[in-house]
Amino acid sequence: MNEIVGSHDLLLVTLDTLRHDVAAELAAAGRIPNLVRHLPGGTWEKRHAPGSFTYASHQAIFAGFLPTPASPGPHPRLFAARFAGSETTAGNTYVFDAPDLVSGLADAGYRTVCVGGVGFFNRQGPLGSVLPGMFQESHWEPRFGVASPTSFEEQVARAEQVVAGLPDEQRLFLFVNVSALHQPNWFHLPGATREAGDSRATHAAALEYVDRHIGRLFAAASSRRPCFAIVCSDHGTAYGDDGYTGHRLGHKAVWTVPYAHFTLDRGATP
Repeated sequence: MNEIVGSHDLLLVTLDTLRHDVAAELAAAGRIPNLVRHLPGGTWEKRHAPGSFTYASHQAIFAGFLPTPASPGPHPRLFAARFAGSETTAGNTYVFDAPDLVSGLADAGYRTVCVGGVGFFNRQGPLGSVLPGMFQESHWEPRFGVASPTSFEEQVARAEQVVAGLPDEQRLFLFVNVSALHQPNWFHLPGATREAGDSRATHAAALEYVDRHIGRLFAAASSRRPCFAIVCSDHGTAYGDDGYTGHRLGHKAVWTVPYAHFTLDRGATP
């Protein structure tokens, strides 16, 4: 990461609430081709979330604690704040002297931009302002939120505008919190109804919807120089698993998440 930071633009995409099992099944079935073409080996890495709901998980992620590989560690991290005794800071770790990665990258000359999705990024109150407030520039509108059937394509359009407005020499750290997977997601599955509500199948349909548009985001993020991309979930969610529904709880459907990182060459095609 010490070679990447400063030479590449950076993209962090959190597919909010995406379950690992659903992501893996869709990848294996060829239902998310635009994501799979970039996943190392064409598969998601299984990891453990740093939190069981959006606020907690993103606080950890922005401190450098990305989802942890689901195998015994310790596992060296890509990013870490400088502190004595860290067992996961290694020679390839980008170490920052700031309270969070966003500020650390700003100190390194990056323009930091947030395109929010779920309510913790809506800046409509003090709590919804904490996470986007870490960034030099943040964007949120109701059409980016969980109730919008076109949320992700609207977010991608805003990201494209942000990139187009930057000077060529300006490095960019772009963060996009994708709200489409979060409840409600029933409207992404043809034939589903509000009365029937959300299900594992509608969750899968929402990921297919995201896949149809994510190529444009990758193309925008890599339009000026190579881009190092991290795509992951912040936590999963339960749809009746062992009697549980939702998240902010300790079920494996919540704690097990998909993760990938990869480099997008300059001029990646949608």
